[in-house]
Amino acid sequence: MSNIVKFGVDTPPLIQISGAPKGYYTFFWEFGDGEFSQEENPEHTYKEKGEYDVKLWVTNNYDAGKTPATRPESVKIDKVDSLSNASASLLEEGEIMDFTKNREPIPNEDLVVVLTYKNPFNELMDGQLFFFYNETKYKSDNFQLTDIRTYHGEYPIVNEDRVADISTNPFQSLLAFNGVKPFRTAQLMQDTTNQEELQKKIEESKEKFREMKQIGFSDFQPGEERNIFFQLRTTPEMLKDTSAIISIRGIYVPNSNSANHSVKEMEMEIVTSHDPNKMTTNANLMNFRNRNQKDFKYKIQFQNNGEGPANTVRLETDVPELFDQKEIELLDFYPKCEICPEEDVAYSCLDTTFSENKIIFTFKNIYLPGSNQKGVNSYDSTKGFVSYKLPLKGKIKKQKTQSQTAIYFDKNDPIITNYATTRFTPGLSVGVKAGVMRIGSLENYQEWFLGATLSSYQAFKGYLQSEIMIGSNNYTSRRIYTERTPRDEFFVDVYDYDEQSEFQNLSFYFVPTSYRYNLTDFLAIGGGIQLKWDIRSKVESERVGEYTEVVESENFERRDPEQDTFEQTTTSDTFTNFNAAAFLDLNVGIARIGPSLGFRYHLYVKAPNQQLQFYAIWKF
Repeated sequence: MSNIVKFGVDTPPLIQISGAPKGYYTFFWEFGDGEFSQEENPEHTYKEKGEYDVKLWVTNNYDAGKTPATRPESVKIDKVDSLSNASASLLEEGEIMDFTKNREPIPNEDLVVVLTYKNPFNELMDGQLFFFYNETKYKSDNFQLTDIRTYHGEYPIVNEDRVADISTNPFQSLLAFNGVKPFRTAQLMQDTTNQEELQKKIEESKEKFREMKQIGFSDFQPGEERNIFFQLRTTPEMLKDTSAIISIRGIYVPNSNSANHSVKEMEMEIVTSHDPNKMTTNANLMNFRNRNQKDFKYKIQFQNNGEGPANTVRLETDVPELFDQKEIELLDFYPKCEICPEEDVAYSCLDTTFSENKIIFTFKNIYLPGSNQKGVNSYDSTKGFVSYKLPLKGKIKKQKTQSQTAIYFDKNDPIITNYATTRFTPGLSVGVKAGVMRIGSLENYQEWFLGATLSSYQAFKGYLQSEIMIGSNNYTSRRIYTERTPRDEFFVDVYDYDEQSEFQNLSFYFVPTSYRYNLTDFLAIGGGIQLKWDIRSKVESERVGEYTEVVESENFERRDPEQDTFEQTTTSDTFTNFNAAAFLDLNVGIARIGPSLGFRYHLYVKAPNQQLQFYAIWKF
């Protein structure tokens, strides 16, 4: 077979999504020699003889069917009779590293990420690459790394001193590192300042990402470009939020006296179907405590699916009330053009205007080809985007927001994107609680308590709260009663008793969970279950008995003080009087964070059944 190969593919019919633009396929070919193409029917020139495993990933856009599955095929090159059609540079001028992906991530699908790096110097070079993935801010992993394919002798580094034993690959069983001989890596020849900055960036990356692969390279020719293919399997646990942005990061460390390290991060949007017109945000899960130190970024992506070019593209996007739309900061956009001045102009420009709770981006006087336009082979040339960030208005409530965009191509009907949703993590708020309790049925009952609460931080409406408290209580009781004991058939011994007791308890209170609801910024209600256990109890009693001799048949009584009694007893116990109660609660003050006062009514299972609690609380 000649070394110039023409590739083609047969695809099943598309199942058009109702109301969506016309469906189409995109393609990603990996030729097995370190090069790739995103054309449908590419032509590729192999530079050496050999057998190559060619892989193809087909992606269905605006299609209700499953993503087509393809199998690798082998291509055998017997002779090299032409070196024409040399590969064009994949990097823009001035770039030395970049990422390319075959599609956006969908749960349970394969994703291929290509890391392209270049030797920009006029000398042979050794160095290393770092690949970071699976962000720590997400509870579950978004990716499983199933394969790394290299074609220029790159090798895995276990640590800074040695590479892996290739026979026991440290990546995974599918990761390909064939024909590489282990050897010690060369020391990085960087000045102290650059080396210090590199270590800081690596440590910061390790904090942001759970997973890292370190790869070494050698014999890098001047001006040469290389590709490394990372095959990732998106996990079922991956966020299902179609507006969520996840990222990967690469660090390129050339071994050169004059070379700084280069960092590249690629953001990807989690999708449930491949739709080029979408809206995404990095704020799908933010910490409310440090909200003012974070950027709320949005990205609107669009594609002209028409049969001709679009000259005007208008994006009308919602702005939630939490944000100050007039303080928008434009981060990037495509097609590249000038920012429109106040007066009308004939050249291409981007205009940004505002209406109530809306930002309107308008690309004027542009030429955006249509994906169904004759002669258009690159779908990327039909796409555009706007990315921006918005500041918060200041004091806001902790509630999720939703935004979507209406995309107008010239005078056509709008395409409505998905919702980009911002959410805040629950966070934890610790509170200090103190107050008094009353039991009306007990005489002189007094109880002071101190405790702590744990709840969601600055919850907007409903939330759960747990509590522990220690209370010290005391009360008294008095009992007057008579005991009559017949002595014989004539006499009865009668004692009139007056018994007074003082109770002292150290009680433990536990609220496993209660539900609370903020009616306003200053008023909240709640309810739940409270458990009580006296961890230490002490009872001091005094009993006085007055003796009277009675002859009932003759209606005769005689007091005899000498037979009066006096008893004094002290008893103690631990972990006794376990009880459970349901309660209702009213809280007045700064309901979400800060100080407030409250009242709680308990109804216990065992007597005494009713207890009142008056408290002050401060949440942090």
